[in-house]
Amino acid sequence: MILPARDSELVQIVDASLAETARRAGEWLACRPGCTQCCYGAFAINQLDVERLRSGMEALRIAQPERAAEVERRAQEWIDEFGSEFPGDLGTGLLGDADAERERFEEFANDAPCPALDPATGLCDLYQARPMTCRVFGPPVQTDAGDGSCALGHCELCFVGASPEEVAACEMPVPNEFEESLVEELEREGMHGETVVAFALLKAPTL
Repeated sequence: MILPARDSELVQIVDASLAETARRAGEWLACRPGCTQCCYGAFAINQLDVERLRSGMEALRIAQPERAAEVERRAQEWIDEFGSEFPGDLGTGLLGDADAERERFEEFANDAPCPALDPATGLCDLYQARPMTCRVFGPPVQTDAGDGSCALGHCELCFVGASPEEVAACEMPVPNEFEESLVEELEREGMHGETVVAFALLKAPTL
């Protein structure tokens, strides 16, 4: 594992930010155990997310080997089902960075459940090791509007009926620069590119 030592600090900061945001949001925030709105559809993860997930898988294999094997089975099934359309290198699991490949990714596996999702419980089997995208999905956060500007976005199930002012009052601060510094640390170790969760969960390294 090459997980940077300060990743635990990043996780603590984000989790504390989420807890404070949830306190302010109250019932506006619909996120609850068993809600799987954010568990469907492929999304890109960086190498920091990959290493965190792999560290989580190592721990799961030791503590609950049967559950870990089930996660790996779902990950392999995911790749078997969607691999032929994967907009990148199927051998390494890395997403392509050409414009055409990025456009294809926009429509790729949009309805597919995450392999880490336990379909029986609606819970994440790797919740403590989940990617940053998962940790900030739900509350209002600043996101790329697509035109070089940022906009405040949140899960469609949250803040239903809230005014723009009520949404803005519950914005969740995200330490993007801190995360970027840790990604750059991995890049200096030769780890580059983005992938999807399924590739990060398999026992045999592909990245």
